[in-house]
Amino acid sequence: MQPHESARGPHVLRQINFGAVLRAVREHSPARVADLMQATGLSRPAVTRAVAELRDAGLVADVDETAQVSMGRPAQWIRFRAEVGHVVGVDVGSHKVIAMVADLAGRVVASRQVTIGEGATGARLLQSVRDTIVEALAKADLTGEDVWAIVVGTPGIVEETSGEVLLAPGIPGLAHLPVMDELHTLTPGPVLIENDINLAVLGERWCGAAVGSDSLVFVHWGVRIGAGILIDGKPYRGAHGAAGEIGFADVFSEPDAPDPLPLVGGGTSGVSEWGAFERMVGTQAIAELADAAHAFTERDPRALLSPDAVAAVFAAATEGDPTALAVVDRIAGRFARGLAAMLLVLDPREVIIGGGLSRAGETLLAAIERHLRPRILTSPRLVLSDLGSDAVALGAVRRALDHVEARLLAHPDA
Repeated sequence: MQPHESARGPHVLRQINFGAVLRAVREHSPARVADLMQATGLSRPAVTRAVAELRDAGLVADVDETAQVSMGRPAQWIRFRAEVGHVVGVDVGSHKVIAMVADLAGRVVASRQVTIGEGATGARLLQSVRDTIVEALAKADLTGEDVWAIVVGTPGIVEETSGEVLLAPGIPGLAHLPVMDELHTLTPGPVLIENDINLAVLGERWCGAAVGSDSLVFVHWGVRIGAGILIDGKPYRGAHGAAGEIGFADVFSEPDAPDPLPLVGGGTSGVSEWGAFERMVGTQAIAELADAAHAFTERDPRALLSPDAVAAVFAAATEGDPTALAVVDRIAGRFARGLAAMLLVLDPREVIIGGGLSRAGETLLAAIERHLRPRILTSPRLVLSDLGSDAVALGAVRRALDHVEARLLAHPDA
């Protein structure tokens, strides 16, 4: 089979060279032509032509030669104009919205986080997302006209082509909201919607605990539980966008146990919107185990009723409290049982644990590794997230930058 005409010819080579030089000058800015030749392996004429095209597109500029110290004829220095455009990465959670504004080099120039009150659904939730983006842009002295792409991360199942949130059990009222239509009123640039944990994987691979990894599982562990999967350097979403929803895995039921309730159904009676795995290892389960063990009765019986209950359990375990250590060990054993099933199927090189429980530290990580080791055949690297609560928003920034670059490579003259 002969390749299609559009897949070969001088214009394709020009496009490839344009992309290679774009990435090189962005990474090494400011740089000389000789530096870009070394970084790309291209000839001087090829680099020079690509630089001219980048200059015409407004993406690079010449550095004042008088500022360079050299012998003889001054070298031509080029800098990447990261400030010429910006992207926005957004994390929509059950209790908060985070918006980050970054330039085209990926430097975050402004961010804004707002808390979502209980019961904020539908139009109120969408307005919170919009307001957070506007406020973040204002902090950077920018408007929607300066934005080249917005990427929004949300829990649940997202239809990849349309960006519609089909299902979001963790945030009532989010499914089927016109998020893209609403945000398109802010900017003429593209708006993309993506599953939040898929974006967290990109964030950790870009600037977190697994920089450059091509085989990765990221597990968000908090009130809700989900996983993002990276295979051969590409996010794996599944046929219906539901890959990695391990919070709904039922790995604890006995063979003769009654059938579980349907997983979702809009909150109607007789329908579960919480997964079996979430109910066994989520933060509520940890608080319940500590309560049953009377771990904090002597300290403060009211502690388990506070939002810091789980943090208190792990703090006590770090101090060596035997009852708290027993709670941590039990929850780690449960978690390892569910995680092992995923690792046996995927065999990733690295596993990153993020979400609220990643703050529990090495005490939890050591317990998970001890329980996980006899359940799996290989030994992936197991680490805690470096990015914490910023993982999704930073992953959204990275996804937005990738989208901008893909558009530039498709239309070098744009």
